[in-house]
Amino acid sequence: MQRKRVDNGIMIRRPMKTLTKQVSDARERGAERRLIRRAQRGDREAMRELIDSHKDRLFAFVLRIIRHHHDAEEICQDAFLKAFRSLDSFNSDYRFSTWLFTIGYRLCLNSMRRKKDLTGDVDFTLMSGASPSADEESAHSEEAKRLKTLVWDAVDHLSDAQRATVVLFYRHQQGCAEIAGILQLPVATVKSHLHRARARLKEILEPVLAEDFSRLRILTDLAG
Repeated sequence: MQRKRVDNGIMIRRPMKTLTKQVSDARERGAERRLIRRAQRGDREAMRELIDSHKDRLFAFVLRIIRHHHDAEEICQDAFLKAFRSLDSFNSDYRFSTWLFTIGYRLCLNSMRRKKDLTGDVDFTLMSGASPSADEESAHSEEAKRLKTLVWDAVDHLSDAQRATVVLFYRHQQGCAEIAGILQLPVATVKSHLHRARARLKEILEPVLAEDFSRLRILTDLAG
């Protein structure tokens, strides 16, 4: 434990794990800023590193919103092109991923406005993007997979903004402030989208799943 003195002279303890994470985050942000500065000078290797670091997460996000594999690939390419073309205007106070997701989301909205009848297969996955716990590992039965498919099927019935908020919050584990930056909405609006999305998902799923809510933890989380 790391000790820290406060103004009234009382010694408090700060968990070493928290300090380690803070140091790791600071180093990561510093490395990213250096990479961006190189890219701003036209360093193609730095651009490639930025693409490799963010392409998978960006594609997963765009695909969930746009629901069409080929269109998602094109939007991701356009997002990186737009990002590099305007890299000089990037504000280093923010994460590059937040800026990139914002560009990607706007491109998704533009694409959906042009093409109202989007179709295509949906890659249903776990709601959380985190590594599975022991409990989640044990739940990998056919029934659990069926229920998770139903959850993501229900997510596709949400409004565009609600669906984007749910995907960012549950799959990409973004906080409300980060989501607000990506979607360019007030934080209060993001929280409202989450609240309304949970209520809508519960409304859609309850008639189908009934007692199964207690058997799949993620559904309990969605029900709030």
